[in-house]
Amino acid sequence: MRVGLMAAALLIAHASAGAQGLSGVTFTKDIAPILQRSCQNCHRPNSVAPMSLMTYEEVRPFARAIRQQTALRQMPPWYIEKAIGIQAFLDDPSLSDEEIAAIAAWVDAGAPEGPATDLPPARSFPDTRSFSLTATLGPPDLVVSSPEVLVKAGVPDWWGAIGEAPSGLTEDRYIKAVEHLEVNDVPVQASSASIGGRFLFHHAAVNFVQPDGTLDGGTFQALPVHEVGRNADLFDPAAGRLIRAGALLSFANIHLHANDRDSKARLDVALWFHPRGYRPAYDVRPLTWGQNEIDLDGNTADQVVEAFYTLQQPIKLLNYEPHMHAAGVRMCLEAIWGPVRQMLNCAGYNHNWVRAYTYHPDSAPLLPAGTILRIVGYNDTTAKNPNVLDPRNWSGWGHRSVDNMLNNLAYAAFLTPEQFETEVAARREKIRRGEAEAVGCLTCGVQRPPQSAGR
Repeated sequence: MRVGLMAAALLIAHASAGAQGLSGVTFTKDIAPILQRSCQNCHRPNSVAPMSLMTYEEVRPFARAIRQQTALRQMPPWYIEKAIGIQAFLDDPSLSDEEIAAIAAWVDAGAPEGPATDLPPARSFPDTRSFSLTATLGPPDLVVSSPEVLVKAGVPDWWGAIGEAPSGLTEDRYIKAVEHLEVNDVPVQASSASIGGRFLFHHAAVNFVQPDGTLDGGTFQALPVHEVGRNADLFDPAAGRLIRAGALLSFANIHLHANDRDSKARLDVALWFHPRGYRPAYDVRPLTWGQNEIDLDGNTADQVVEAFYTLQQPIKLLNYEPHMHAAGVRMCLEAIWGPVRQMLNCAGYNHNWVRAYTYHPDSAPLLPAGTILRIVGYNDTTAKNPNVLDPRNWSGWGHRSVDNMLNNLAYAAFLTPEQFETEVAARREKIRRGEAEAVGCLTCGVQRPPQSAGR
């Protein structure tokens, strides 16, 4: 946490320095467009956020809080560190340095409203929470709801299956995007002493099951795992995910946790399809690894846990999804291939807002067979970490939120050697034209693979 506090101080100082060079910033001209793009999906009436930020009158009382939270990059909840690794992601709501400086300048100037003629047209939303991808992809092609669950107040965490739901599909389709939305009766303004008290589903792993009961494709995790506060997923355009006609959605691996009231909830799963006739170029599958040997002392910051995975074939890594528990505050992903060693990404971690980061197809890591993937998690069990309910005690690996985990819940396109070389050649050309990032393409700057010591 000491590193995090220093970084926070630098961010606030940077925002203040940037703000000094700005003048005439107003809500209607400069701030409203930022809120519309990056904040109002959650901060609007009857949505998940505790306050609405749709109008000047609603925003003005929270101006200083907005300045602080954006300077710290706590809001919007997107925790990729900007100075390390790959920066091109899909569906990225984070603010630029210039936008953060504009917010700081606006607040420091007294939060002026500005002329109404400068105000962009208001965004329209349904009366209740909706899928965030609707703004860019339109309404989902299919929505399947899980069975409803009742969680009594204050009961222990629960794991298991809650049942199945028919897809209703009469033909095979390929999925290009998926989003999970918890629908519950917890009041928006509710407070709770439990982690993620606004939600009941800690996680949900959904599987496709054929009408005869067999697993479709033999994989348990047919869709990216939903987690508390999690954002949507977009697959690489060349790596759509298949759902077959007549498939059931099986909600077979569910973790529920209680808040301080009896509550009901279900999980709505929205799917967007590729056009009929689409065929994926690549085989896309989960790529999950982690560490079960976790040993954390109480009242101790900066505790490190590592996990490694060796690739048996080339891949294009589609996303980065750190998964820790309450003590987790940061996780980094590194790729090692012979003499080549690259830090792909580091991201802060907040157990109330689990984030998945989908790489832009032109910057997704291209990793040859033999690459060693390393994740390193940083944990803080002191009282400075608000997610740790009892800082005094030792904690280890476990499924409960008060236990700990270290996983990367990723998806990857598994490539043939020929596909990998084609992807690398295309990436080299895009890097040359300034259209892609060099970080993550481990062989782009290497003419031939490193030789082993005995050759």
